[in-house]
Amino acid sequence: MAKILSFLALACLALTVRAAGPFAVRSTDAAFDDVLSALRLAIENRGMTLTHELHLGEMWARTGPAVGAAGPLFLKARSVQFCSAPLSRRMIAEDPRRIVNCPFTLSVYVLPDEPGRTYIVHRRVVADPGADTPAMRAVEAMLEAVAAEAAEGF
Repeated sequence: MAKILSFLALACLALTVRAAGPFAVRSTDAAFDDVLSALRLAIENRGMTLTHELHLGEMWARTGPAVGAAGPLFLKARSVQFCSAPLSRRMIAEDPRRIVNCPFTLSVYVLPDEPGRTYIVHRRVVADPGADTPAMRAVEAMLEAVAAEAAEGF
């Protein structure tokens, strides 16, 4: 009976985490705007600078008809770009080509067929060949911590 109750408790959790492949994805039943606000706070609370916010859902909704799109890709979608000078410097000192990872980006979105679920996603930087280095593990850990705080911070 205890195993069944444990399983049911885990199944009822509002947060889902998937990190297989090149993307780390978290989902929550929290509202999009709340998750986006929590994401901004999680970044700023770590002393990092928000550099840009991309209104991707609005852009794709606006351009969809011009490319013959049948429906929306997202109900809402934004990407938040930010910088950590110490982590960026460590990462690039290991390999100058890693400049392509700057700024760091986390995206928040809601899918049309799941209006009550908000997703947070980022690229898994250590998934790249040769990227399993101390600096890149630190970057990955920071991205995971920020995403977790945004998804769970309610």
